[in-house]
Amino acid sequence: MTETKVGTVTHYYNHLHVAGVIMTHGELKPGDRIHIKGFTSDFEQDVGSMEMDHVPVTVAKPGDDIGLRVVAHAREHDTVFKVT
Repeated sequence: MTETKVGTVTHYYNHLHVAGVIMTHGELKPGDRIHIKGFTSDFEQDVGSMEMDHVPVTVAKPGDDIGLRVVAHAREHDTVFKVT
């Protein structure tokens, strides 16, 4: 499996289990497999709920600041990889 960097976690909303992610490369769509890795974070999941300004989106592109529901605790500066 190949991993390609697509973004960076900017914030984690603990009570919502949502990571704020700034997209830097490529595209991300619901159903894509991602890997979030940082100093203490390391988990994979499929993209489910993805929003921008509280509105559901079907694709995220470079420059987009999205909210992404995550299955584990993500931390600021964690790297988001797309797994293909």
